[in-house]
Amino acid sequence: MVERGIAKEIRLTEVWRTTWETPYIMRLALSAGIGGLLFGYDTGVIAGALLYIREEFQVVDDKRWLQEMIVSMTVAGAIVGAAVGGWYNDRFGRKTSILIADVLFMVGAVVMALAPAPWVIIVGRVLVGFGVGMASMTSPLYISEMSPARIRGALTPGTWRWMLGVSAVPAIIQFCLMLTLPESPRWLYRNDMKAESRDVLERIYPAEEVEAEIAALKESVMAEKADEDIIGHTFYAKLKGALSNPVVRHGLAAGITVQVAQQFVGINTVMYYSPTILQFAGYASNKTAMALSLITSGLNALGSIVSMMLVDRYGRRKLMIISMFGIISCLVILAAVFSETSKQAPKIDTRDSISFAPNGTCHAFAPYIASKASPSNWNCMNCLRSHCGFCSNKAQEYAPGACIVLSTDMKSLCHSKGRTYFKDGCPSKFGYLAIIFLGLYIIAYAPGMGTVPWIVNSEIYPLRYRGLAGGIAAVSNWSSNLVVSETFLTLTHEVGSSGMFLLFAVSSATGLVFIWMLVPETKGLQFEEVEKLLEDGIRPSLFRRMSRAKEVDTS
Repeated sequence: MVERGIAKEIRLTEVWRTTWETPYIMRLALSAGIGGLLFGYDTGVIAGALLYIREEFQVVDDKRWLQEMIVSMTVAGAIVGAAVGGWYNDRFGRKTSILIADVLFMVGAVVMALAPAPWVIIVGRVLVGFGVGMASMTSPLYISEMSPARIRGALTPGTWRWMLGVSAVPAIIQFCLMLTLPESPRWLYRNDMKAESRDVLERIYPAEEVEAEIAALKESVMAEKADEDIIGHTFYAKLKGALSNPVVRHGLAAGITVQVAQQFVGINTVMYYSPTILQFAGYASNKTAMALSLITSGLNALGSIVSMMLVDRYGRRKLMIISMFGIISCLVILAAVFSETSKQAPKIDTRDSISFAPNGTCHAFAPYIASKASPSNWNCMNCLRSHCGFCSNKAQEYAPGACIVLSTDMKSLCHSKGRTYFKDGCPSKFGYLAIIFLGLYIIAYAPGMGTVPWIVNSEIYPLRYRGLAGGIAAVSNWSSNLVVSETFLTLTHEVGSSGMFLLFAVSSATGLVFIWMLVPETKGLQFEEVEKLLEDGIRPSLFRRMSRAKEVDTS
């Protein structure tokens, strides 16, 4: 519960042994840890729900910015929730903050499920975002302060309404469970409720360890209060004190770097828009695209488990750098796959396009017909980029098809002829490669850049500034998430899927350079050693060798 300045290599066997001997710890962690499930579920469900929202509300299907807003408003709400959550859980307690977050999430879920119009969905997602942001700040803090130090580090129509509405279930479960749990012993002790703090510690630790924990807690809280007497109690005073401290400045440089890099590899566009991306790759059916997107969600969860086994064995910095190399490789290959998909898209059958239906020919293709010019350079992608639909060839999906008006009527007519209607992507023989490399992208991301940035941010700040600095880093993460998710569809329309993945590859390479330059390795270091490392600033090993060589030459 209290940091002792000792960094140990955590083994899963130690985690299981401790929680088996003290089941109450597992109950605490699982109850508070549902906070992570809230955002994880929302991230996964909006990816599929968006396909059906577009079917029900034509205005959403017509306007990419509205789709981006529906997806990203939870992130916008989370920025506010995370910023307010840090202050709120210090003022009113961790338990109360989690309960408030659950209420916000439940209300938001109900609003979304009953939404009669797109703007109501957006309101519901903002409310959910407030709850997610508070939970993202408070749940890890609560678990950290309630866990023994030795194991802390390891620890169809209407379809979319059900998908979004059921997200209230985990919030209800967590709310009920949290009512039965105590407040954090650290918060209780700091707010002069020492007897209550002792009671909680006695339920977590063996009797022979309680006094030592109380002594360490007392020392930590006294040191924190002494710092506040010098620096001040207001937020601005604490911020000024933090930024004047070289350890915190260098720590924030590393912490913000990994949080921003985590988002600019494009992970949440894959998680938010994975069914849409698969439609870009040629899977027109909503059900097929959503079912295939579940593969990425499953691999992400699996990768997080793998991270638990690797992070203390191979180190944080090394795991992130290896992860980045894998991410960049997959993004470059995905860019090539989507480029080839565009080039190999089926040609347009002029006769089929004219005879398909009265006034049914795509408006952009009609001039070619009127002038009797050769439209041989036109294919499915040209058709879709002209805001039209493509009805595939009945006999062979990859053969030339009709370029027709983009409308629900044309879609129904296409289906009535036993053909497939495409409006987001074209039939492709390379679609399976998109699935494979999206999967490999997730496998490369999850064990490294997926979890390690949060671990790093829990280890590189002095205790007295950990809440403030961690909050700044978290807000940078949510803000980067908002930028990426709010612009993905628009940029994809402008530069194409291939260009978008290539852009992510470039930003990932930039992030890799900054991680190599600014982020220290904290594996096996005591907290005092981390502070000493940050005090002088981070210098990569290459620069250290160059500096030593220069010193030798000078001497």
